[in-house]
Amino acid sequence: MSDLHRRSEAFAALADPSRLRVVDLLTVGDLSPGEISSRLGMASNLVAFHVRVLEERGIVQRIRSEGDRRRAYLRFVPEVFESMQPAPVRVSGRVIFVCTANSARSQLAEALWPLVSDVPAISAGTDPGPAVNKAAVSAARRHGFALSPGAHPKSLDAVYENGDFLISVCDRAHERLAGRDDAHWSIPDPALVATTAAFDRTVGELRGRLARFAPRVTAS
Repeated sequence: MSDLHRRSEAFAALADPSRLRVVDLLTVGDLSPGEISSRLGMASNLVAFHVRVLEERGIVQRIRSEGDRRRAYLRFVPEVFESMQPAPVRVSGRVIFVCTANSARSQLAEALWPLVSDVPAISAGTDPGPAVNKAAVSAARRHGFALSPGAHPKSLDAVYENGDFLISVCDRAHERLAGRDDAHWSIPDPALVATTAAFDRTVGELRGRLARFAPRVTAS
């Protein structure tokens, strides 16, 4: 069975509300089928059916009681959730955060990245501007980090190397790259609003995106 098919089967098993209720109980402690039936007010034959599906998917396992050998307990297998995570993103070069001017969003992403990953990263622009937006510098300072020393807008064409993983953080850059980027994050341009709140929202969204993405990235 392929990894994708195995994950699909596990998700399908958990899509049933009754089976999800069983799993919720078992994440707290081991229970016998009879105890599950009592806790959930579910008929024993239904419990047996749902447990069989969960066992087949490797989500729970049955263990024999050391006391009453006629009794079995069901144990949740936490490793199955870990194995349901998406496949790693392998990067042989650097991560490059790209926006149009390379003056705000991509610079902030570059500065935040070392806080969540050891994979090298830089930022660049499809049409680099004359300078980093001062509001972006201030936003970084407010949120306890700093842009790279001597940060300045750079051209993507000038810095790109084979193996680099491109993440566009700007719709215009994504559309201009026309498929050259490896991932796209549609993050609104705070400079269009030019308020403190807009830049703070951008930092917050980037932090969330990076926190979710970084654990999947591995250097290859």
